[in-house]
Parts: sequence; structure tokens; C-alpha cells
Amino acid sequence: MADLDKWTETLARGIARSSSRRSLLAWLGGTLTGASVLPVLPVSRAHASGAPGGAGEGRPPITSGNPQDPGDRTQCDYWRYCAIDGYLCTCCGGSVSACPPGTEMSPITWIGTCTNPADKRAYIISYNDCCGLSSCGHCLCNRNEGDRPPVRPQSNNDYNWCLGAESSVYNCSTAVILGVATERG
Repeated sequence: MADLDKWTETLARGIARSSSRRSLLAWLGGTLTGASVLPVLPVSRAHASGAPGGAGEGRPPITSGNPQDPGDRTQCDYWRYCAIDGYLCTCCGGSVSACPPGTEMSPITWIGTCTNPADKRAYIISYNDCCGLSSCGHCLCNRNEGDRPPVRPQSNNDYNWCLGAESSVYNCSTAVILGVATERG
């Protein structure tokens, strides 16, 4: 035990002779600052958090299981998303017609008409924004098929539709089927 004490004393005296208190405090401050910066470094947390992604990210596709409703609901080319603009709620903890927990569906909506490839019929789709939490950031989809100029706001997808909700903070967008579109005669 005496040898360990002697070695520790020799090491401490050697460090004291070759360095100052200021350099020790500078080194200690740099180490603490560097350690506090580590959590804010950019790291991909998508796989660690279990956030669902599309089939392209190594996950199975999210489908309805119904042959009359074909497609992967986490992909932008899903038939209901023909006029959507925003993050897909299916990638953010919600579904194609329901908001993720902690958000609320805006009562104000924009409308699109999309053709289902299974039955070749046109359906009226209500695109509702889910509001209340910060932007989801997964599965951004911007398809503007049938988008109208801003003079017809009910047909334009470039507005913050969360202004009708309790919170105006946008999270993601849903695509709810309202019914079959009828042809003008």
C-alpha cells in the first residue's frame, strides 16, 4: 500500500510542477463544455425512437389489408394522397384518418378528388391537419394534383389549416374519404 501512496504522491507532485491551476481549470472547463454539447450533435434518431417509416426504410409497408384500398399508406404515391401537402400522419403515430396522440384534428380542411386504382372510381378526400405538437418531420409529401390558386382557399393546400384548432402548431396531415364523387351531368 505504501508503494501506491508513494507513486500517487510522485505523480501529483509532477503534475503540480509542470502545470498551473489556471491550465487545470481551463482543461476541466473545456471537458465539461464538450460533454454538455454531446447531446445536441446531429444524430439520426428515426430507428432508435421506433418512428414508423415506409417500406423503403426496411420496415414492412402499412396497408389496409383490403384489396379495394391498395397501397402503402406511408408512401407519397398512396392513392388517397393525390392532393396532400405535409407530413403523413401514418409515419407520425396516427393513421390515414386519425391524428397521433397529443394532437387534435383541425375542423378546417381542404378537399381533393382522388381516383382509387382498385375500382377506378373518384373519391372525395378531406385533408385535415393534425395540430398541437411540433412538426412530425417524417414522410413529407407534397402532391398538388388539382390544386387551385389561392383565390379559392378551400381548394388550396398551402395554408396553415391549424388556425381553426385550439393550437395553431402543425404536426401532420390525414386523408379521410368523405364519399364517392358523382359526375356532373
